[in-house]
Amino acid sequence: MGLTELAEAEVRLVVREQVVAEPRIETRAVSYQVGAAKLVDGVDLQAYAGEVLALVGPNGAGKSTMLRLLAHELTATEGEVLIGGRKIGEYHAKDLAKRRAVLPQQTVMQFAFTALDVVMMGRNPHIENGWPGPEDRAIAEAAMQETGTLEFRQRIYPALSGGEQSRVTFARVLAQETPILLLDEPTASLDLKYQERAMQITRRLAAEGACVIVIIHDLNLAAAYADRIALLHHGHLVECAPPASVLRSALLSEVFETPLRVIEDDGQLIVVPSRK
Repeated sequence: MGLTELAEAEVRLVVREQVVAEPRIETRAVSYQVGAAKLVDGVDLQAYAGEVLALVGPNGAGKSTMLRLLAHELTATEGEVLIGGRKIGEYHAKDLAKRRAVLPQQTVMQFAFTALDVVMMGRNPHIENGWPGPEDRAIAEAAMQETGTLEFRQRIYPALSGGEQSRVTFARVLAQETPILLLDEPTASLDLKYQERAMQITRRLAAEGACVIVIIHDLNLAAAYADRIALLHHGHLVECAPPASVLRSALLSEVFETPLRVIEDDGQLIVVPSRK
């Protein structure tokens, strides 16, 4: 093969790699069943580096169960979850913790940890000798600065308000520095300022190459910040596409079982109840 043919082959390879990206995390025909109830039913879902993927749907749709399957906190009764093309169950716990960070709906701490102590827990997968170093503390404090929690880093975590605790646990996830983030309602308990800040952080992470999967109840936040929306209903994946494709009045009204309208204001999609 001459130099010209070799160069053309390399160009074709680069183009092909750009077009056919490998999912960073995916599910293949995943189901999760408890007794006779299928909480997740045959879901195929792919999430990629550089995107924010929002999981939306009514209560009981399977969103949190889906996120726990992706986190390997639950094991699928059917199908499989893969990270980087490898079955998630094949990773050792510490290796998995270096690849994905999880923000649960609620974090309960019975001991008198300070807010900084909680955020430093995010560094545990990266600590080899048993003791965090100055770099670990700097990373933790930077995460607290971004989430607006640095000013109360020495306060006791259980004494914080619900919103403050949510921001501290989000900072812990950021301090973990993983390529995949699984966030269960990061905007819950937050006022409008910190809801926006939390979602702006997800966009920054995606812009830097992270894969962010986030459960959001506010469809308007999903419309504003998500690259794609995965709409779940009764454990099934109804649709997964960019917001403009998923956020349709008829579809949302059917899934959420209440009249909804999707309107456009200054180029932004907004979902509102259709009240008469």
